[in-house]
Amino acid sequence: MFTLEKSGQKVYKARMSTNVRTRFAPSPTGYLHIGGARTALFNYLFARKMGGTFILRIEDTDQERHVEDAMKAIFTGMEWLGLDWDEGEGKGGDYAPYYQSQRKDIYDRYFQKLVDMGRVYECPAPNKRDKNGDEIPGTSEGTVWRFRFKREGVMTLHDLVCGDISVDYNNVDNTPDMVVKRTDGSYIFHLVNVVDDIEMKITHVIRGEDHIMNTFKHLQLFDAFGIEPPVYAHIPLIQNPDGSKMSKRDVGAQLGNYPEEGFLPDAVINFIALLGWSPKSDDEVFTKQQLIDLFSLENVNRAAAKFDITKCKWMNQQHIMRLEPQKFVELALPFCTAAGLQDTPQLRETLPSVQTKVQLLSEAPAWVKWVQVLEYEAESMAKLQDNARDMLNLFAAAARELPEWNGEEAMKLVKPMTKEHGVKVGAMMFPLRMALTGTHAGPGIDVIMQVLGRDEVLRRIEIFPC
Repeated sequence: MFTLEKSGQKVYKARMSTNVRTRFAPSPTGYLHIGGARTALFNYLFARKMGGTFILRIEDTDQERHVEDAMKAIFTGMEWLGLDWDEGEGKGGDYAPYYQSQRKDIYDRYFQKLVDMGRVYECPAPNKRDKNGDEIPGTSEGTVWRFRFKREGVMTLHDLVCGDISVDYNNVDNTPDMVVKRTDGSYIFHLVNVVDDIEMKITHVIRGEDHIMNTFKHLQLFDAFGIEPPVYAHIPLIQNPDGSKMSKRDVGAQLGNYPEEGFLPDAVINFIALLGWSPKSDDEVFTKQQLIDLFSLENVNRAAAKFDITKCKWMNQQHIMRLEPQKFVELALPFCTAAGLQDTPQLRETLPSVQTKVQLLSEAPAWVKWVQVLEYEAESMAKLQDNARDMLNLFAAAARELPEWNGEEAMKLVKPMTKEHGVKVGAMMFPLRMALTGTHAGPGIDVIMQVLGRDEVLRRIEIFPC
């Protein structure tokens, strides 16, 4: 970044950096959500693309809103996504500690600089606010410290995504001096965020566009410290399909739900990467390495991104279909055993046959439970034709005569048999599927018969209640 003075206007423009350092700086005031995950991902992709460093630091100065389990959920979510950071929790680094709650002595030094420069002053604390955000008169308690903004006219930020954005600091009503130190002596987000970016030598700040106005406050602080600010890129917010702002209660918002629902981490990364960024390609399915190779901040869209859980599930299916069959079995088995199925050779043999059918790993048990549990769908049973039993008996008689049992060979019995009796193939296939699995959909009947074996096929036909 460099500062250009022109006609009373202060302009901050981006410069190239040879040592890219990005950061994801979540606050443990809630669990990791899809918006935070996308911010982490964009920082990660950019750092990896540029051969730089990706830092994970925790902004935990707001102890009143601290959620104990949220911090663990952040680390777990990042690890599940495979967004390995270079500095931070468990990795160390030259700029440790990476928790703001452990860096007060550093913030004290910078605050004292502001005191010495006359850029902060003590004043009564602001009134408390009600749940609607309105001030409650007469509720001010104690004193706070405010940072004194420079009032030199218009400040313009050249953002890598949003372009030029300006704020007029002569308008005091719209830009009141900001609180940087609370009544209890703790520091506000704005000061510690800037100090950490300075100390950790952050070159690029990639975050949501809801931080744009915060960025101007931060530029004022960088200017006060005489430090060149990072390059800024504010990415669009994520919206629901109806255009409303996505909240933590909306479907798909909480990242912690994705593993238990049977999403693959690479699929989720692929999906959220396309929320607000375009590879300028007709392709939609990418590996993580491909995303790294293709990523650029120039291709981040300015318009809000629409979250679509249906598209997310479709993306997951594409990645499931690209798995090696054995890998799919390995990933699907825990969902099957959790649903009460036993880990048997039969089950393992069957699972690859449904790999192309499931959108979520959690759907696998429903597709293969017939191997061990036979339950008849009432709605499908009602669709059986009057000749269902006759068709099943014909098939069973022919199946007994096969010299050797093979699913494919057993299937070859169906077409000539139905032709001989003047019925459509479906007149035998549907009741056969129902008798063997209890459901109207599933793997090919040849696969089903191969897995079950001749004796079990004949037994299930015999007991079928039609």
